[in-house]
Amino acid sequence: MTGSAPQPLPSPEKPGEASGLTLTPAGEPPSLRADAARNRTRLLEAASQLMAGCGAAHLTMDAVATAAGVGKGTVFRRFGDRTGLLVALLDHREQQLQAAFLSGPAPLGPGAPPLERLHAFGPALVRHERDHHELILSSRTDPLRTYAVPANRLRVTHVTMLLRQAGVAGDAELLAHTLLGSIDSVLVHHLTVERGIPLERLDAAWHDLVTRLMTRPPSPA
Repeated sequence: MTGSAPQPLPSPEKPGEASGLTLTPAGEPPSLRADAARNRTRLLEAASQLMAGCGAAHLTMDAVATAAGVGKGTVFRRFGDRTGLLVALLDHREQQLQAAFLSGPAPLGPGAPPLERLHAFGPALVRHERDHHELILSSRTDPLRTYAVPANRLRVTHVTMLLRQAGVAGDAELLAHTLLGSIDSVLVHHLTVERGIPLERLDAAWHDLVTRLMTRPPSPA
């Protein structure tokens, strides 16, 4: 997830219009040759399989090269170093999540009312954060960078637009940050691993927060 300066949030969608949101860059030049793109994907798939068995803490460039059937130099040329590999792997997984909520099937993707999409987004993100906790922590070398990376900006923009479309009262962007903060990776890890709280309870809390945001106070007499 490459860093960038924060950009203004786009205007909320009108019914029937596309959002204009696109997948965020994955730290790789968009002009990769087809063979280079295939090689990169093969390396990331090998790294994913290895990480499933040994965890991110024990993932090495040597092991990825061996699993992918290439020389270690190929892995270093593609990703620079181990940190670059972890960031690229996280970006690869992040883009799969983005594809699901930007263009996948409803209710997470387009085609469902905004409120239904909001309710679906939280549980999907909770599971993403839970499944990639090690990768996410490995990439967070600068706490402030977390809020500037394109992937985070896209999440905030997406939730903000859904809140506006659903007619939420208040500052939609700040409310989006509040919602997303409730399912941050570190918090999800603490609650599910250290506290033993089931994912279903986190889902219920997300649904409760969304419902409360959408409940407008009574109009003054």
